[in-house]
Amino acid sequence: MFASKYSLDKKINNPDSYNLTKDLIWCSPDGFDLTMDIYSPKRSEKPLPVIVMFHGGGFLIRRKEILNNMAQYIASNHDYVVCNVNYRLLQDQNNSVSFDELIGDSFGSILWIKENIADFNGDKNKIGITGDSAGAYICAMILNSGDKVGLKENFNKDFCIEPSYIPNNLNLLEIAEQKLINVNAAVLSYGGYDFYKWALLGHAETYKNPFWWLALSRPRGIFGNEYNPRENAEMYQAVSPVYNIPESSDRLLPPQLLTSATKDKITPPSMIEEYVQELKAKGQQAEYWEHKGRNHAYLDSGYTFYAGNDFKRDGIPALKKMLTFFDQHLQ
Repeated sequence: MFASKYSLDKKINNPDSYNLTKDLIWCSPDGFDLTMDIYSPKRSEKPLPVIVMFHGGGFLIRRKEILNNMAQYIASNHDYVVCNVNYRLLQDQNNSVSFDELIGDSFGSILWIKENIADFNGDKNKIGITGDSAGAYICAMILNSGDKVGLKENFNKDFCIEPSYIPNNLNLLEIAEQKLINVNAAVLSYGGYDFYKWALLGHAETYKNPFWWLALSRPRGIFGNEYNPRENAEMYQAVSPVYNIPESSDRLLPPQLLTSATKDKITPPSMIEEYVQELKAKGQQAEYWEHKGRNHAYLDSGYTFYAGNDFKRDGIPALKKMLTFFDQHLQ
């Protein structure tokens, strides 16, 4: 209700200021349609920088619509093309999606956007990514492991990710050599970055993870029940951003801003600060900001009853901080 109400507020959403391409099917892995919404501001005829958004939900719940107010606000008030992206959840395709496939969807979306965004007045050479919670984790995988591409059937051997979408004129080697999954800036909001540790403690692949309950799905191994974090640590570490931060002397990551919320008990500030320190220890560029007095999921659309968040009160101040960062590095 609140999300719809805020969509009628012209300060948040002014549909007259942008063109919206809704539910565009950008890929259909194994027949499962993946969609995105593309907002193209009308204020400029020149190609605009692009912000690509990935929603949260513990990799098991939610879809892109949870970030509708955020996408509307950016497109209505700032000069960015916005792509609000759906990826497969673990519960999709009869609860059979593996974690590397989920990450592969995000890799594929960057490739699709770079190939097609000019049709929506976007500049493929100025791409920023952002996500909250699980979406922040996905962004970190794009940043840290976007150069590690390979066939998904070989993932348990080479620990490389296969993008769900590959342009017809390219192969995996060319994608890696040309660094086509690279982006120019990132804002990661209240994410966790170590799935391996979470799984090793028995909290990720069992009912101790409440997102299985919320998804109405039976807990299982994220790579199938034949794999586990004790015997297959390299697989779990390969999809955990904290283990894949490159040394800046080997590969310099783009500037990134990591945010937290001081009242967050799901991904508390200490967890985010630890990851920021890991980035800096590798010589990477990372800024940190705390949203004072706020809880997890403050960027969600509308009013979040379980967390007491309100997009207008809590999300917009954070967006102003985030967009100042993007302006510095994309405009």
